[in-house]
Amino acid sequence: MLTSPAAYSLVATDLDGTLLRPDDTVSPRSRAALARAASAGARHLIVTGRPVPGIRALLDGLGYEGLVVCGQGAQVYDAGAARMVASAPLDREPAETALGKIEAEVGQVFAAVDQDGPDGLTLIEPGYRMPHPSLPARRIRHRGELWSAPVIKVLIRHPRLSDDELAAAARGAVGDLASVTMAGPGTVELAPHGVDKGTGISRAAALLGLDPAEAVAFGDMPNDLPMFRLCGHGVAMGNAHAELRAEADEVTLTNEEDGVAVVLERLYG
Repeated sequence: MLTSPAAYSLVATDLDGTLLRPDDTVSPRSRAALARAASAGARHLIVTGRPVPGIRALLDGLGYEGLVVCGQGAQVYDAGAARMVASAPLDREPAETALGKIEAEVGQVFAAVDQDGPDGLTLIEPGYRMPHPSLPARRIRHRGELWSAPVIKVLIRHPRLSDDELAAAARGAVGDLASVTMAGPGTVELAPHGVDKGTGISRAAALLGLDPAEAVAFGDMPNDLPMFRLCGHGVAMGNAHAELRAEADEVTLTNEEDGVAVVLERLYG
């Protein structure tokens, strides 16, 4: 375990279940701890499964003007300049084929997509239930309408299988058609093959001239595993999924208990 604050030039934080409290706010204590890390010379990098449109208002409220890794690593967005730096869309053909293979394995699933671009929409087909009701989504009439514009990921839900069961079945079914991850309760997702939070943070860190090996990363779900494996020190939240806790370098308190702030206060005095 690294002990010198100077060793961590980058603080990478997930949002949901990590930096954010359940009401989608960042506590005053967490804001102060991030400011303390910045005063010590560390850069803050948000790394989230949410697409860009789902976090712009939140970034404004935080006064955050740096780079953001969004959409499970498919997007890198410059908040200060309000522009997309890079994106990796999921092509329609492999996405539709992957869905077909999953349904051949487990029966009908309900799907949604996050469209590419800073103003992309979240589209949900009949039967799909949003895991975060506060996030905007547009309901469509049939699956074919999901592909009306380029997408960065597909979200799937099953009427009976647990998230872990669905994610495992999807990984076995899709092969190299897509990357499968679990990003939160009710949130199993298909991203472009080879794209994840690890590839996203690699690109963002290179743009910042920083080494991910000198980063401390915070997360709560299996989609944070690629980030933990790349960064120098991985901190799982007290509310984290067991799979992430097993690979973390340490476990902090929950997001409701300001677990991120607790660690940053220790590291940056």
